[in-house]
Amino acid sequence: MVLVAGAFSSAHAQSANNNQYTMQEIVDAGHGFFGETSGGLAKVVERAFERYGLPNGYILGQEGSGAFIAGLTYGEGELNTKNAGQHNVFWQGPSLGIDWGGQGSRAMMLVYNLPSVPALYKRFGGVSGSAYVVAGVGMTVLTDEKIVVVPIRTGIGARLGINVGYLKMTQNPTWNPF
Repeated sequence: MVLVAGAFSSAHAQSANNNQYTMQEIVDAGHGFFGETSGGLAKVVERAFERYGLPNGYILGQEGSGAFIAGLTYGEGELNTKNAGQHNVFWQGPSLGIDWGGQGSRAMMLVYNLPSVPALYKRFGGVSGSAYVVAGVGMTVLTDEKIVVVPIRTGIGARLGINVGYLKMTQNPTWNPF
């Protein structure tokens, strides 16, 4: 009886995770994408997994941002999911705060609680500048009521400060950050 219950429990856990990515899958995708600059990637990904669990999607892309009190961010990439394939995604957003500088970044965004691909195309708010940084790799958290997006970035440039803003995810590129 215990053997049957254990087998059922194990099978149930496996099926529950069929649409989610393991930490090793995310680290492997990140190493392939970030290349040699990914020394701290595993530690940052581990921190995200400890806090939010297994993501059911991730975005690989690049972005540029700049700020002098008010800032703008624009990016593009590809959403990867196990159950819905790959989809182009663009993001843009304003920010406001004690913030200045500019940067170009490669970004991996872990996506949690994504019910469907169209559910991603909206605004996700958060605070930047209070990022967790290890070996040049930084992590912030953006959310709406249910979906959590965790951008992990590494890049060149200098941007210092703290700001509040949002990223608007879209299917098509746009210059309008609002």
